[in-house]
Amino acid sequence: MKHYEDNFAHHNLPSADLQADYLFTNLKQFNRSEMLNCVDRLLDQHIREGNGDRVCIRTFENTWTYQDLYEKANQIAHVLVEDLGLQSGNRVLIRSANNPMMVTCWFAILKAGGIVVATMPLLRAKELTTIIECAEISHAFCDSDLADEMHFVKSDFLKKVCFYNNASLEALMASKPKTFTNYHSKADSIALIGFTSGTTGLPKMTSHYHKDILNICEAFPNYSLQPTPKDIFTGSPPLGFTFGLGGLVLFPMYFGASTFLIEKPTPDMLLQAIQDYKITICFTAPTAWRVITTKVKEFDISSIRKCVSAGETLPLKVWQDWYDATGLKIIDGIGATEMLHIFVSSTTDNMKPGATGVAITGYEAKIIDAKGNQLPTNEPGRLAVRGITGCKYLNRPDKQKEYVENGWNITGDIFRQDEDGYFWFVARGDDMIISSGYNIGAIEVESVLLTHEDVLECAVVGLPDEERGMLVCAHIVLKDPSKATDNMKNRIQHWFKEVAAPYKYPRVIQFTEALPKTETGKIQRFKLK
Repeated sequence: MKHYEDNFAHHNLPSADLQADYLFTNLKQFNRSEMLNCVDRLLDQHIREGNGDRVCIRTFENTWTYQDLYEKANQIAHVLVEDLGLQSGNRVLIRSANNPMMVTCWFAILKAGGIVVATMPLLRAKELTTIIECAEISHAFCDSDLADEMHFVKSDFLKKVCFYNNASLEALMASKPKTFTNYHSKADSIALIGFTSGTTGLPKMTSHYHKDILNICEAFPNYSLQPTPKDIFTGSPPLGFTFGLGGLVLFPMYFGASTFLIEKPTPDMLLQAIQDYKITICFTAPTAWRVITTKVKEFDISSIRKCVSAGETLPLKVWQDWYDATGLKIIDGIGATEMLHIFVSSTTDNMKPGATGVAITGYEAKIIDAKGNQLPTNEPGRLAVRGITGCKYLNRPDKQKEYVENGWNITGDIFRQDEDGYFWFVARGDDMIISSGYNIGAIEVESVLLTHEDVLECAVVGLPDEERGMLVCAHIVLKDPSKATDNMKNRIQHWFKEVAAPYKYPRVIQFTEALPKTETGKIQRFKLK
């Protein structure tokens, strides 16, 4: 059999000299055989070991065992090859909210030798078309509930669209065998392409190998979570976001645990699921943890043992409020689509509240200046990281050169590292506000504002100013919108100067009813600028 019939993705990988260094791959847990299809370890192995009747996926409506998922994924793999004409290496888009069929399609694509491109359910036809054109996507699976926008997509690359949820896919599956011989992929065959969030212009395509998918399962989960087959995972991030893919699919299935999927995970629904289904591990973003904290007393969450936050930095006040309300410590972490998942984090035992953590097993990190020199302790600079995963932009050598320097991945974040090796978030590289010679991190100002009794949410950006270079501008959502007056602005400003360095105070305050956010809960500061 040819290794790949469609070599688009592999031909567009950055050259070896532009790629980041791969480290720690000689360690036993990261040492993978040359031929590897990650689905075998994540799904098929559970069947071989006699654990097919173990619960794999739950929703409010359904319960699927590993056997159910295995058989359906095999049937869809047959559909891809026999009915949809999939060639190995073809890119297949998935458009869906978090549900069991999305997971099934994800595994089926890899079983059949395709490359997964999972997308956010809120994307519109224009955005979907851009993704399809960039990745030259030939096939798509779409939940029939999201069919409207898919019908507006026009691209010569897209040959076949198959809808599921009481639609054509189920009809095609019905007659297919429940066994399938997985495509014989290599460990360094591309398994998925992820489009970076928050990009402007031509989006960047990050790619990850089959071995990358398994290796992240040996990194963050073992370091921070210590999962067992008895664990039940849940959370709010979409599976099109690699934070969600890891936390809600890859990690539970690697350890033979189960996941609880919620298509539209409001804080109330998350808490209801935790209470009713005895969830043990929850992944969500800082904005959600903030809201959940205000409601947690209404639910029984005694089953929870691990709480994880990522997507943006976790403000200390959010961490403290949750801890005060529940006695549980939120595990903060920083990851990147380019790196696939979290690479700096902590455990509930070695945690410093307010710090993101240390480089976890499989990674190393340092703080560097603009020239790549390592900076002294506690001096803010660029975060550089390398390890078992690395940035591999497809067809973008210009962006690859920006992200990878001397074998290190440069995340675009400003951190400092303390004397104990802990990394503390200062700002996104583009969220640093330089005002009258002072370097002011937007997150520093936000962290102070969030402690004000009237402030519900806030986002801070820099505004150009002839006299000072930039002004600190705070967009604030008040708990009581009726208090949005000039007098309140003055009160907040005076209060700020009493509790924090006066040069950091927001000289401009804008009250707003809501902050613009991505589907994953990140505040879109660029829209506020």
